[in-house]
Amino acid sequence: MSIYKKIAIGLISVFFFVILVNIGLNYWIKKQLPLIIHEKNKTAYNINYEKIEVLLWSRTINAQTLLVHPKNQPQNSTTKTGLYSKIESITIKKFNIWNLAFHDIIQAESIIINKPRVILYKKNEKLINNSNSIKTQILEPFEKIIAVSNIYLNDGSVDVVSLTNNKPIFRTKNIILKLEGILITDATLKEKIPMHFQKYVLVCDSLYYKPNAFYQINIGQISTENNFLKLKKFSYLPEFNRKEFVRKLEKEKDIFTIKLDSANLNKMDWGFKNNRFFFKANSLVAHHVDANIYRNKIPKDDLSKKPLYNALLRKIKFPLQIDTIQILKSKLVYEEEIDFAKGPATLNFDRFNMQIANLKSGFGLKKTADVKIKVNCQFMKTSPLNVDWSFNVLDQKDSFHIQGTISNFNVVAMERFTKPYINTSFTGKFNKYHFDFYGNDAISKGNATLDYEDLKVKLFKKKHPEKEAKLKTAVANLLLKNDSNDKTKKADVEVERIQEKSFYNFLWRNIAESLKKILI
Repeated sequence: MSIYKKIAIGLISVFFFVILVNIGLNYWIKKQLPLIIHEKNKTAYNINYEKIEVLLWSRTINAQTLLVHPKNQPQNSTTKTGLYSKIESITIKKFNIWNLAFHDIIQAESIIINKPRVILYKKNEKLINNSNSIKTQILEPFEKIIAVSNIYLNDGSVDVVSLTNNKPIFRTKNIILKLEGILITDATLKEKIPMHFQKYVLVCDSLYYKPNAFYQINIGQISTENNFLKLKKFSYLPEFNRKEFVRKLEKEKDIFTIKLDSANLNKMDWGFKNNRFFFKANSLVAHHVDANIYRNKIPKDDLSKKPLYNALLRKIKFPLQIDTIQILKSKLVYEEEIDFAKGPATLNFDRFNMQIANLKSGFGLKKTADVKIKVNCQFMKTSPLNVDWSFNVLDQKDSFHIQGTISNFNVVAMERFTKPYINTSFTGKFNKYHFDFYGNDAISKGNATLDYEDLKVKLFKKKHPEKEAKLKTAVANLLLKNDSNDKTKKADVEVERIQEKSFYNFLWRNIAESLKKILI
């Protein structure tokens, strides 16, 4: 036999041997996969599939129409609890043949999950009862079945439903998720974030979240990668109308309604260090914020101490840092209502722009620069208002400095606030009002200047607020200095802080005291 025939026979023998090995391994793996997915499945979930295909040459596994449900699933579907999922298809690429055949684990380069529909039924109204349950019930058991470096999820949806009222707690759709460079070890499973990854991308639409019984959060779209986050069409809305909300309050409390077109967080870094959460960002920019703060005086007063912003930031129990915050082309409305019959007293701040520099929590800091806040807006839709405000987070006395100027203010605009609140309206003009106050948690001092003209007051009857109290009006106008006579008048003020009132109440009392001294 010639050497060429021997080579040919050898090659043919190797070829058939490879084919036989491939057939054998393919048969063996196909026998192993159901065992791994069903009998050797240590998770709390059953996993079923319609079709599975193994391609040894490309080291690919394709599974079609997967169903995931709890192993202790009740027969009565109306009492479902736990996680249920239907997945259109899963593709596992470049799996390790040896580990699959002999170690009962699917170890691969990547997994692609297409159109997963996930519903989680909760016995209560909390989104997550305990973050450790994610590690113990999902990651740890599944890590014994499959280990991959990359996860790609396409067109997913998640619904979390409360069984107490059969209403959603959380909902989002059109989820695109990429996790690359995943590492899960015994060490990472002990950490707050139980896996490490080199890169992540998350995009989702139509997010709904109910954080508590009083509010809901809606977001049109979220997109985030390693170091940025973008939100579109964000809203934070009350669950009830004002009358219902107020009836449910045990104590006086602000009701917030907040909407914004978009917000961007840039150069973001977050995670856990020594099991302590941290968050840092270079900038936060929010566009077209529409914020309403409403307070009703019917509930009893909340007499607890209201910390100033120094203390609120200082007491945050993790490192927080945002170098600059910008709120642009926005609107702020404050409403306060004594009773529903009169309607709310209203303060408007339009064309609202705010810049905040060096926002930090006090956690772990021994020294830090002042937080500096600048605001410019249109007050009551008529007059430019500029404010400069600064404070230091680490100052134990909670000291602050705030100054501001309002120009060309027609005081008729204040009727929307003074008429329902103190049965009073004014006419006249503030050519320029400037305040400059220094304060702390106990007391404030400072001064204010005012140039004004043609100021008059009108008082109304308490029981018939549509009718003028003419005698009181006449007396008030006798006491009122209705003109500064082309001069700027100045008043020094000193005001003690009411501990159960907010910073803004403290500021307003300083302003009111200065106006009282100048005008009467």
